[in-house]
Amino acid sequence: MLLSTLVFAAMNVCVKQLGRLPTLEIILARSVVSVGLSWWAVRRANVSVWGSGETGRSRWLLASRGFTGALALVLYFATVQHLPLAVAVTLQYLSPICTTLVGIRLLREPVRAVQWACFGVAFGGVLLAQADRATLPPGAAVWVLTGVGGAVVSGFSYVTIRRLRGRAHPLAIVLWFPLIALPVGLVGTALHGVWPTPAEWVWLALTGLFTQGAQVTMTRAYQAEEVSKIAALNYVGLLYAVGIGWAVFDEQLGPLTLAGLALVLAGALANVWVKNRHDRRVAEARADTATAEVIAAESV
Repeated sequence: MLLSTLVFAAMNVCVKQLGRLPTLEIILARSVVSVGLSWWAVRRANVSVWGSGETGRSRWLLASRGFTGALALVLYFATVQHLPLAVAVTLQYLSPICTTLVGIRLLREPVRAVQWACFGVAFGGVLLAQADRATLPPGAAVWVLTGVGGAVVSGFSYVTIRRLRGRAHPLAIVLWFPLIALPVGLVGTALHGVWPTPAEWVWLALTGLFTQGAQVTMTRAYQAEEVSKIAALNYVGLLYAVGIGWAVFDEQLGPLTLAGLALVLAGALANVWVKNRHDRRVAEARADTATAEVIAAESV
């Protein structure tokens, strides 16, 4: 997950350099690179692109992962292009909260009252950040809502990855992402495409390479452990975003924006901490119960 965060930071730099190009054109270039690399990796590893077990169920989940992942990427790239990098990244950090909310229904994971308070703090931070008209670009409210929408869709995508555990290889999951995104990007580029400059071709290629690496490492992380236990590591990316935005793009954030971003992070991290603490207590209680049952059986 730490490696994924670092590679995502490199991808953000590339996308920010492509502000002249339409978002769907960037998605198309990214998808072309990713399809080629993913297909090669799947063939080399000799794994099924359809998943295993209940084949029909696996295919539906893979397609769902591809669709939600592609839509989330479109929304995220749009926010990176139109908002300061730190703001765009922080909005995306609402996705663990959205993942928890989606998990109530799809994963049957309960949410405690204190977690709802954490959600309120985080979304209050979003409202505060977008109120800073002095440092945000004109029309920022639209792009802030776009970023929130991307986080919601990402929540569905991450839950789908979790449900695919044991049903599909991580490489197959990654392949379905660009397979769905490619035709979407192709249609968008055909309608509103802009011919890239030589430098932009390089940035497009790097965007595809970095996104592919980030997706592979992230997918492995989400399949290896519970979502709530690794989500906190993703927040390291904000350090990269603030540093890169200031050093590379000369982005200056006002006090309201910084306060809003701090509230988002506080609420999201508190949610992860509460969830992990509750899970540990449940696991310890179950272990104690199992031990007591063993001792009782031996005494009989």
